[in-house]
Amino acid sequence: MPDTIKKLFASFSNDLIHDVQENAILKNVEAGEVIMRTGQYIKNTVLITKGKIKVYREGENGGEFFMYYLQPGQACALSMICATKNEKSQIMAKVVEDVELMMIPLSLMDRWMMEHRSWYEFVIETYRSRFEEVLEVVDNIAFRAMDERLEFYLKRHRDACGCNVLKLSHQEIGTELNTSREVISRLLKKMEQRGLVKLHRNNIELLDL
Repeated sequence: MPDTIKKLFASFSNDLIHDVQENAILKNVEAGEVIMRTGQYIKNTVLITKGKIKVYREGENGGEFFMYYLQPGQACALSMICATKNEKSQIMAKVVEDVELMMIPLSLMDRWMMEHRSWYEFVIETYRSRFEEVLEVVDNIAFRAMDERLEFYLKRHRDACGCNVLKLSHQEIGTELNTSREVISRLLKKMEQRGLVKLHRNNIELLDL
């Protein structure tokens, strides 16, 4: 485990790695499970060592807007903030690939901020990177037409999986972009005609994005 922590969280000091190994609770969660719900109190900060998690913002009507992925070597900044302030979660997190988590109790997170410079820097960097990513999403929503938003969405998924074939349904994309399946299908068809994608029965192949 120390080697795994060091590989994924290269900025951690040896003392911090030791404390993580001694105190973190390992948890495995299967794809499809929701590990964090809107309105839930958060008692732990999670570090991802395997798999992939999608983070959503839920609307009052039950809609889900995709915000970003969490992957190995990362932590959820919003969960850190909610845990520190003992506030309810404002997001939902769903496992899309079987994950292994290291769960850090809230009391340790506070203590480590004072005891471990590398933990303090990791938390600040996590806040910064997620803030920039959320700003990019906001800019995309506010200043781009739906066809541009769709291209941005597909590129983010490609970058997250490191692949050009995305297993996404038109309905799923519509839900996560807060529009209808019909709109997404029409836009994807136009993208196919432009040679940007190739549509298959159960996936979307990115060609020139």
